[in-house]
Amino acid sequence: MSGFGDNPFYGGGGGYLSQNSPFGSGGSPGGSARRSTSNSLRPVTLRQLVEATQAHSDAEWMIGDVEVGQITVVASVLSVQPQTTNYIYLLNDGTATMEARQWVDANTDEEHASKEEIKEQTYVRVLGSLKMFGNKRYITATHIKPYKGIDELLFHYLEVATSSLIFERGPPPRPSEGGHSVVSKANGSGGTSAYTAQTTNAATTPAQFAHLAPLQRQIINFILAQPKSDEGIHVAAIARHISSITHGDSDANMISQALDALMDQGHVYTTMDDSHFSVSL
Repeated sequence: MSGFGDNPFYGGGGGYLSQNSPFGSGGSPGGSARRSTSNSLRPVTLRQLVEATQAHSDAEWMIGDVEVGQITVVASVLSVQPQTTNYIYLLNDGTATMEARQWVDANTDEEHASKEEIKEQTYVRVLGSLKMFGNKRYITATHIKPYKGIDELLFHYLEVATSSLIFERGPPPRPSEGGHSVVSKANGSGGTSAYTAQTTNAATTPAQFAHLAPLQRQIINFILAQPKSDEGIHVAAIARHISSITHGDSDANMISQALDALMDQGHVYTTMDDSHFSVSL
């Protein structure tokens, strides 16, 4: 399904995969826990749009705690209502039903021709944004195109699932976050993963770090316990480890502040990007 990489609706992937988890691969550790993707294109289901929330009429729409701007859906067209100024499409994707409205540009013959291609009981891909008028939600569509086949429908649902899991749990580990541990298990070597919890006894901390606060020492110990690498250790791996040994008592902001303090004191530094850290010895 890699052929969808050149789909003009996505712009080379849509931008949502690397967006703003507090410990996402593209973010800094001091990023806000409220993740904004209002300028990204997010694949969604109609049910997600039905359940989206809005703090007030001028606020951004939210799916969970993520702001939603541009969206794309793949759905079946139940009905088409051509009007003087717009076309109204009633859509159903198997999760919910919602209208999509596309305004008519009388000066664009090509756009009019594309609208003629949209028939009832066919599938389309819709790109636009969620709006509400008179307590009724609908999609303001900027593009509506016939879908290219069953592969596109399946691809869309896989993208919906992937993006939702990334926003809920963070991105999957990169190689620098311990992906090599999977290989060791596959080879039957067993043992402790490079990113499983390590001992946090203060006695294991080098003397130069013994004066640090407990959370800072835990971060130092974890980084030092990993295989030496020029890439350093990703902040997501640090966060997972700290969360596992503190049973969730240390949140993202606390870990971010601890890393900032360690950098200010010169004990850790960033390596390949702002999300990878190593210890100054």
